[in-house]
Amino acid sequence: MPQNKSAIKRTRQNKARNEHNSARRSKMRTLIKKVLVSTDKAEAEVALKEATQYLDRMSLKGIVHKNNAARKKARLTKYVNNL
Repeated sequence: MPQNKSAIKRTRQNKARNEHNSARRSKMRTLIKKVLVSTDKAEAEVALKEATQYLDRMSLKGIVHKNNAARKKARLTKYVNNL
């Protein structure tokens, strides 16, 4: 357990940020699955656009690494193009 005030506050902040980031990561995974589940190309393109925008936002905020986001976007785009 933390002993001083700054360590107590840091623990509290880390917990709150972890919950916030976990929710964002969960939404990101849901959007990716929505692209992969769709079988219609038009529907997949709409889902891809939404997922791509969200991935960009998450990489800017540091929730995922920019290369990780780029890799996911490339693979999703390749999947949609092959539909």
